[in-house]
Amino acid sequence: MSEAVERRQVFRLSRERRVSDLMAAAREVFSQKGYQETSTAEIAERAGVVEGTIYRYFASKRDLLIKVVEAWYEEMISDYDEQLSQISGTWNRLRFLIWKHLSVVHKEPALCRFMFTELRADPNYRTTTVFLLNKAYTRRMIEIIDAAMKSGEFRSDISPRMVRDLIFGGVEHHTWSYLRGEGTFSVDGTANSIADMVYRGMAAQADQASVPLERVVQRLEAVAGILSPVTSAKPGPQTAAAKTKSAPKRR
Repeated sequence: MSEAVERRQVFRLSRERRVSDLMAAAREVFSQKGYQETSTAEIAERAGVVEGTIYRYFASKRDLLIKVVEAWYEEMISDYDEQLSQISGTWNRLRFLIWKHLSVVHKEPALCRFMFTELRADPNYRTTTVFLLNKAYTRRMIEIIDAAMKSGEFRSDISPRMVRDLIFGGVEHHTWSYLRGEGTFSVDGTANSIADMVYRGMAAQADQASVPLERVVQRLEAVAGILSPVTSAKPGPQTAAAKTKSAPKRR
């Protein structure tokens, strides 16, 4: 191997390490102070470099934090796939994804706020890598719902994407106070409640079972209505005995 090739490899590894260190420092400062209050000077100080070093690798603070979010999504997706492969059953898989998403919100409120308020509000959001990663992140939920529909476990008259939107939208709405720094929420309790509501609302037998039950009640009421006049007209034992006793004897 030539000396020139060795130098190029050392430089590439040094660059990767520097970018990794800057992103790690940015994530720490950002998680503690939020996007608006985080400065590139603080990130550089945390990484142990001068501020100008950041601009050798990133165009701006926003560009740096977008890369942090991209790495965050890739990390979550990889973790999801590994753990989902060990979980069976629609309710268990559904509950796991909801629980995992709630755990992320609880653990990384600053990154979630940045995603919800800064990145998604960008007019060019749908052309970004973050948008594609978010689609991949939420697609796991669609796949679980779609599989349950195809197997007959879930009703199929509702779009899987609508169910996905209800789940993630519900989580965002429920946790918004927490993301604003007001109070907290139960990850386990919320995951159980949302999973139960979605599963029971989508379960195919829930819709089918309500019709026969109504019919059974109607039939019982109809039978009761028929039997009621018959029962009231039928003579009791004492009435029948009295009639027998008073009947004239044949000679």
